[in-house]
Amino acid sequence: MAFSEPESFTFDPSHPVPTVGGATFLPGAYIGLHSGQQDQRAVEQRGDVLTYTTATLAEDLEICGPVVATIWAATTASDTDWTAKLVNVYPDGRALNICDGILRARYANGTGAPQLVPPNEVCEYRIDLGATAILIPSGHALRLEVSSSNFPRFDVNPGFAGEIAAATLADEILAHQRVFHDAAHPSHLELSVVTPEQIDPKRESSGSDASLA
Repeated sequence: MAFSEPESFTFDPSHPVPTVGGATFLPGAYIGLHSGQQDQRAVEQRGDVLTYTTATLAEDLEICGPVVATIWAATTASDTDWTAKLVNVYPDGRALNICDGILRARYANGTGAPQLVPPNEVCEYRIDLGATAILIPSGHALRLEVSSSNFPRFDVNPGFAGEIAAATLADEILAHQRVFHDAAHPSHLELSVVTPEQIDPKRESSGSDASLA
């Protein structure tokens, strides 16, 4: 389902989205206490996190392979980050992370060819979320979170046009972000889905709709 109007949020480098779980080892009572799957509902309540959720799955959905989020977006900053997180939404409302990734806009065309972002120009960004192998049961839903930070898992982008390593607190700027999802800017999520007939060629399947709304 496409939206005719873009959605927007403001990214404040001094108030980044906190890391909640994932492939990281944050300090805790035990090593890894805050890593792995954690409930993302508190993060999703923030004004700088956009969420897109599928309808409740009518059938089990088995994902096995790479996950990529392609977003069409614009920013007022000279450089910014785009983050994406795939989430398993339980019938009771729990939202457990599956995998996540980040793309620094200046490296959208590769780390060897950094380019600053034209302000307010709509560009295509492909965010690599890594790979996963997971069975999402029927009755659950999939959710994609989109934002511009995931700290301290990833360092914060100050929006600075110069060398980021040389940026100071005085160089931080507010970035006004817009994410598009219309016919001309088809933001979407790519999943590798294992169908029942791939597991058992004799079994028929009607498939599962994992389109993001």
